[in-house]
Amino acid sequence: MPEASVPLEVLQRQQEAAKREQKEKAEARTKNGNAHHHEHYPFWFGGSASCFAACVTHPLDLIKVRLQTQSSDPTSSTARRSALQTALSIIRNDGPLALYAGLSASILRQATYSTTRFGVYESLKEHFSPENAPPPSVGTLIALSSLSGLLGGIAGNPADVLNVRMQHDAALPASERRNYRHALDGLVKMIRHEGPASLFRGVWPNSLRGLLMTASQLASYDTFKRLLITNASLDPEKVSTHFAASTLSGLLATTVCSPVDVIKTRVMSAKEKRGTVGLVVDIFRREGLSWCFRGWVPSFVRLGPHTVATFLFLEQHKKLYRRYVLGRGVDA
Repeated sequence: MPEASVPLEVLQRQQEAAKREQKEKAEARTKNGNAHHHEHYPFWFGGSASCFAACVTHPLDLIKVRLQTQSSDPTSSTARRSALQTALSIIRNDGPLALYAGLSASILRQATYSTTRFGVYESLKEHFSPENAPPPSVGTLIALSSLSGLLGGIAGNPADVLNVRMQHDAALPASERRNYRHALDGLVKMIRHEGPASLFRGVWPNSLRGLLMTASQLASYDTFKRLLITNASLDPEKVSTHFAASTLSGLLATTVCSPVDVIKTRVMSAKEKRGTVGLVVDIFRREGLSWCFRGWVPSFVRLGPHTVATFLFLEQHKKLYRRYVLGRGVDA
């Protein structure tokens, strides 16, 4: 019987060695991922990544705006359209390039809104997570990203008003269109005809959306990425890890932000000046609770790819920076 006990002991030792090796690899991946939290990156990286992503997802954003500004009045002569019907109608009436109406305003929005929220978030995260310290807790990340999103919403509000107006313009009767040629032309005309205050129309629902968006997007991305690295043994450098974390982040952000996104779009696209509270009360009276998640599917179809593209571009920005500026090598 002693002969039978030897193979069993050997097997147990092999299993223990394999477990130790797996644990060491997981710890190395976690250490590698945590080390990148302490790198200092340029303030503008988030805005640059978001501008690239906006060029990819702008048609989806335009369709979402058109859906959210449709009238739900049963007495209206205009029938409600689906996302696909809206896209086909735009192409049929105005041509394929009409799907990129307002792109200049969208890029200006990302250059102001996203540069601010990403830059402030990364700076605060750096401050609250000094060298050799563990990454910030989930609660800390939510608080930091909320403040960053609030500031980003204020900074990006003028471009956001322009973005919504330029995307919605073609859906209006010809006599009611604003016909902004591009973002700078729109800024000048808004200030000249409506005064500087028009640049901050809807600033509070927009800032609230920025707060919710950044908290549910940036904080959740960092959290999901950390969980995938530590619990699913994914490599922090792999695109598949970034893709999985950003997809989960986009799903959460769409659900959290949907009601505020609808309000923001209605306020900014309105021809007459109306208070946010009065508008919300009126929407509840006419549409019930259904408005809260109106356009959720096109919102996710737009925000999901936009979130994925933003974080993929951002991770590549950081990877190239580590390689060519910090000299850390491809996998550093």
